[in-house]
Amino acid sequence: MNNVSGMTTHSEEVPTPEQHLRDEMVRELIEVGAAQSPHVVAAFGKIPRHLATPDEDMAKAYQAEYAAITKKDADGVAVSSVSAARIQAMQIEQADIRPGMRVLEIGSGGVNAAYLAEIVGTDGLVVTLDIDRDVTERAEMFLAKTGYDRQVQVFTADGEYGLAGHAPYDRIIVTVQAADIPPAWIEQLVDGGRLVVPLRMRGMTRTVALVRHSDHLVSDSVELCGFVPMQGAGENRVRLVLLHDITGEEVGLRLDGHPEPDVDALRAALRTSRAEAWSGVTLAGNESNEHLDLWLTTALDNLPLLAGTPAARERGLVASISPLGVPTLVDGDSFAYRSVRRTDTPERFELGAIGHGPQGQKVAERLVEEIQIWDREHRSDRARVEVHPAGTPDAQLPVGRVVDRPHARVLITWP
Repeated sequence: MNNVSGMTTHSEEVPTPEQHLRDEMVRELIEVGAAQSPHVVAAFGKIPRHLATPDEDMAKAYQAEYAAITKKDADGVAVSSVSAARIQAMQIEQADIRPGMRVLEIGSGGVNAAYLAEIVGTDGLVVTLDIDRDVTERAEMFLAKTGYDRQVQVFTADGEYGLAGHAPYDRIIVTVQAADIPPAWIEQLVDGGRLVVPLRMRGMTRTVALVRHSDHLVSDSVELCGFVPMQGAGENRVRLVLLHDITGEEVGLRLDGHPEPDVDALRAALRTSRAEAWSGVTLAGNESNEHLDLWLTTALDNLPLLAGTPAARERGLVASISPLGVPTLVDGDSFAYRSVRRTDTPERFELGAIGHGPQGQKVAERLVEEIQIWDREHRSDRARVEVHPAGTPDAQLPVGRVVDRPHARVLITWP
């Protein structure tokens, strides 16, 4: 399709430095399983994504895991970014984009829209929107530079409402973290169409591919991810409660619809000695705990996420930290969070829990019980996510963890 300056057009030509970087990126995306279909591989090998971040080093722009923050709010929170290539490829694969499709992208930036346009071709349609005019202007500039401005329509609008004027869509891809599924997204999607969205469920965000079945959605793919939060009418941010607030050594709990904690009691608990419980369940060094964490939040009622700085870990205040947060079971004046320790077997780690407070040992043992249940009954399973309209009676829902939002009842179930 579009021939962008600097790209190879004949196999005998020597690749330019930027094409070499693209080729290396694509090889890595294939190796990690993010890019699989020929359409996706071809698109990622063609689009000059570095033009979206002209102030960044070109080589960095083509690192598969590099996400470029392009705007922050007054509090320093990232509100716009160019997502990592691995995440973009993974979402496009989840969406199963094909030539000729009509696609709506919510959360713009330009690069992802160009990938979509390359795949759907001139017989398809790509509409991209963002609530922030700075973001859509940047997207328009990128699309004009790369020649995709004729294939992509850019709008400044609140993604909560989709864009009815170009509906229905075969696919809707949301590239900002969402806590709810607005009715417009379902209504503007064809029956049998796919919505791919970074959905936050009790603090945990997963990019979920959901297929429309009349008035509800059912997942067939759930993957770990991280995205900037949605703005506008659909904004619903996680709240952080600090348990230790010395600058640089902060420790806190991220709350997302969880019961209000007794903050003073938990602050006191953090200052008590650790209690430990270990499960006998191990993970390989390269094995993700993402499915375990989703199981824990399904099985346990009061499981916010523990957040801490590297300095807090170095001081010994907490044993584990993660950018995504660590599942933490809270019980009144005590809490326990998931942790790991090395085993005698190289590159294997044992799962367990660290507890604090008067009931720290008991709470840690309760968390370990669920780790063991996951290992026995669900380790090879993947969660299923369903989205039903708000107000759907419990009797009409399968048995599972229900996350109630203003527009939807999000249901997590396991085989």
